[in-house]
Amino acid sequence: MTRTTDSDLAPQELRVLVAVADAGSFSAAARALGLTQSAVSHSVRGSERKIGAVLLDRGRVGARPTPAGDKAVAHARRVLRLLDVLTAEARGAARCDVAEGPLRIVAFRSAALHLLPPVLQQLRARHPGIEPRVRIVRDMGRGTVGEVADGKADLAIATLGGSMPLPPGLVAHGLLEEPYALVHPIGHTAPRTLPLIDWAENCGSHTRGWWAAQDWIPKATVEAEDDGAVLSLVSGGHGMAIMPALSLAGTAHPVAITDLGNQRPIRQVGYVTTSELAGTAVVRALVRELRATAPPVMPSTSVNGSRATSR
Repeated sequence: MTRTTDSDLAPQELRVLVAVADAGSFSAAARALGLTQSAVSHSVRGSERKIGAVLLDRGRVGARPTPAGDKAVAHARRVLRLLDVLTAEARGAARCDVAEGPLRIVAFRSAALHLLPPVLQQLRARHPGIEPRVRIVRDMGRGTVGEVADGKADLAIATLGGSMPLPPGLVAHGLLEEPYALVHPIGHTAPRTLPLIDWAENCGSHTRGWWAAQDWIPKATVEAEDDGAVLSLVSGGHGMAIMPALSLAGTAHPVAITDLGNQRPIRQVGYVTTSELAGTAVVRALVRELRATAPPVMPSTSVNGSRATSR
């Protein structure tokens, strides 16, 4: 039998470390955990001694993880989640592989609006014991993938194929492809001459090359907060936009869509999880519903009766 040693971190030490990182101070972490501040400080010092690195920068205004601490906190979150999963998986197996327990999902805005609702509906119908918890994360920088890497989510709906490599320990699989299209006010005869309306999350690394090669696309004169605001501005006649299909799905804004032709950019949408969680009952159940619901290719079709055309 394997025995713990003085160098092993206990689950409570991991919880304390995560709590300080999340709360930003020893005192706030102590309140959240129902401990004294001295107990929290003692626990962190013990973790640092066992790991052999300073994990938290202590300052007058609080505490924040060092680079070593960032790594330790991310792994601590994932280890603690696996301990939770261990219990749920064992209970489910004792009841003929029933999938149950919390399932933490992160998605970018358009995926959360148009892809997840029917998936979650089917998931709840087939697996009432699963408790989905969804957060929306902006599709920028490390985006939704970073939430999984940091142990803050079990599965991410993410755009794949960009320039950033997948962090170690994560697995990714594609679900669908969504083409970009030119979106413009209904009835405008020369939409490519309009000012460009854009938002920060648009034009990721996977479309940047195509974007740079289009000499007809001006620099954005208006930058909106999100794709919903872009559609509102376009429908109001303030300009045109280049948008992916998920952003156009089910919109209530009256806009026209023009196909960008055979060379149009296409981005891949998929899911990312950890190698440890990929085989768990809750993640496998969600993946089955995602694959059953998501179309392989999102159509770039008409919106509010305005038919898509090619230019």
